[in-house]
Amino acid sequence: MTSETAQTEPVTQANESLRGLIDRARFVLFDFDGPICRLFAGHKADRVAGDLVEWLEGRGLHGLLSEGERDSLDPHVVLRAVDRRHPGSDLVAELEERLTQEELRAVSSAMPTAYADPLIRTWSAVGSRLAIATNNSPRVVREYLEDRGLAQCFAPHIYGRTENLHLLKPDPHCLIRALNAMGAAPAASLMIGDAPSDLAAAEQVGVPFLGYARNEAKEKILREAGADTVVTSLKSVLDLLKRST
Repeated sequence: MTSETAQTEPVTQANESLRGLIDRARFVLFDFDGPICRLFAGHKADRVAGDLVEWLEGRGLHGLLSEGERDSLDPHVVLRAVDRRHPGSDLVAELEERLTQEELRAVSSAMPTAYADPLIRTWSAVGSRLAIATNNSPRVVREYLEDRGLAQCFAPHIYGRTENLHLLKPDPHCLIRALNAMGAAPAASLMIGDAPSDLAAAEQVGVPFLGYARNEAKEKILREAGADTVVTSLKSVLDLLKRST
């Protein structure tokens, strides 16, 4: 085997794996923050998490979170932690609404993921049914999609965070809602996500998974979680989709 052959074989296998996912997909479920945009590109998630912690501490609830949870850079970690200790409470509902308002503020500075817009439009144009399955607020997703002129590619299939926070991914609840609403067979579907929780949710309902990683660190995390097919640019997905139609 030549060195050139050794280098090209894995690339060919990766392309074939990706082509197989695309060719079989009649229903495509997108995670939102990551594959479609970086929601907190300009309105930093770590600051949002810090603000939620400060709000809790201002209410005398410093001891509600562990040190690790207080230091988290992820607002969803804070939200989940409070829900585990006070499920279904007014406190959780108010904290969730505060996070939703922060997400809504982030929409104006969100950074579209490269090639996401044309990929969505192309997949919609060739007749595939599209849905969003996300841990973000569906209000936020709708506002972003409307701003980008993409809402009709998904409407009405936007499934996001509800008041039942224990149903956030990796629980497959939002995927099941999407599949049922579209009448989609899991094997004829595809989940595109950027986190192990997306992969875990897809695996639980038998939906093939395509990982999107915007850098090597995120690719490593996805592969270590068991993702077989990961792309670092949606351009490769768009190019293969165009060739197969």
